[in-house]
Amino acid sequence: MGAEKGPAGSGGGEKPTESKDTHTCCGCRFPLLIALLQLLLGIATAVVAFLMATISPSLLTRETPHWAGITLCVVAILGFILYFITYQPDERNSMQFIIKLLYFLLCSVGLVISILVIAFQGHHYSLINGFTCKEMSEDCMCTLEPEDPIARTFTYAEVSDCSAVTQTLMLYYLLQMVLNLAQAIVCLFGAFIMWKHRYQVFFVGLQMGSPTSQHWQKV
Repeated sequence: MGAEKGPAGSGGGEKPTESKDTHTCCGCRFPLLIALLQLLLGIATAVVAFLMATISPSLLTRETPHWAGITLCVVAILGFILYFITYQPDERNSMQFIIKLLYFLLCSVGLVISILVIAFQGHHYSLINGFTCKEMSEDCMCTLEPEDPIARTFTYAEVSDCSAVTQTLMLYYLLQMVLNLAQAIVCLFGAFIMWKHRYQVFFVGLQMGSPTSQHWQKV
């Protein structure tokens, strides 16, 4: 009489179920939504900055922060690249690890840049809010204290109508502050999620031995 065979998989032959990537549907992977937001905000910031530059060539680079929008677009492109890289746990794919590291670093840089832009735009907004301006030929001359003969004046070249400075430019400054605040929040969220995805388990090791007696070896 032949011995009866036990149920399939008995005797320790069952293999543990491998962890699967939970991001299975299009649009569910982490970088996609944040990358889309970053791309839209970056484009909006750059477009508004270029519109600001058309008001007067006298505006400084820090007053037209197209560089902040371009930086965020680069971060968004990295997010799209990371989306299309096949996910492997524990960064077994070197390209995945490099892109994730660059994405985290650039998100941090984008956060700092957005905060700087908010500071610059807020400063110039407060200045223009106290300006007294008048047209002189094709320029607009503005000062904070019109009664002071030696007060500092701000000249905006090729501006025939000072309302472009006291109204339109102020609106652009306010819009830039709102856009860059949104950028800072998105970059902070992106960097936090990327960090948490990699370091949410504080002890990293390999399990060795039987399930009843577990030994860990640091890696």
